[in-house]
Amino acid sequence: MTAYAVSNEIYGKTIRSMRKRLGLTQAELASLANVSVETVDQWESATEAITGPIVTLVRVFNEYPQIVENMVIPENPYPLRLWYMRDNEVCTIIDVDERLRKVRIHNYTTDYISRAFGINDRPTFEEYEAFLESRCFPRTRDKMKLILADLGLPFYDPFLIIEKTEGRMAEDNYWIRIEKGY
Repeated sequence: MTAYAVSNEIYGKTIRSMRKRLGLTQAELASLANVSVETVDQWESATEAITGPIVTLVRVFNEYPQIVENMVIPENPYPLRLWYMRDNEVCTIIDVDERLRKVRIHNYTTDYISRAFGINDRPTFEEYEAFLESRCFPRTRDKMKLILADLGLPFYDPFLIIEKTEGRMAEDNYWIRIEKGY
């Protein structure tokens, strides 16, 4: 069995200190740690040792505080947001203004293969359109009109296809959630 240089317990004052140093509220730490606000409050109020995954999480946050900042989901100034997902993990958020043909992305993985645009951190609108098409069946597909009819679509449009299929492909476990702002 492999041993790790991580304590198996922590105290509430250490959790509270880490949270304050990172500038987080109890609600924000709860969201980040996937626990309730009540749990964070109990941890911080505890006088006895606390065990469990929070011990390692606090160690990671203390060693790499930029992780917290890197995980923040920014406000979307554009009318459209696409969440490029692998299973239930966010890989890339794509904010789009189709009228102004603007695209802004936020990557949430260091794995270039799992990012919507690979190593490209500033895709053009044309690259965004190519990405959408890459998550659909090809426009040259045999019997395309039958597939479109099954989807209830009158013509080939990658965005409309992704709205219907979530951009799911048989070969992988990536998909796209569309969020429209009005």
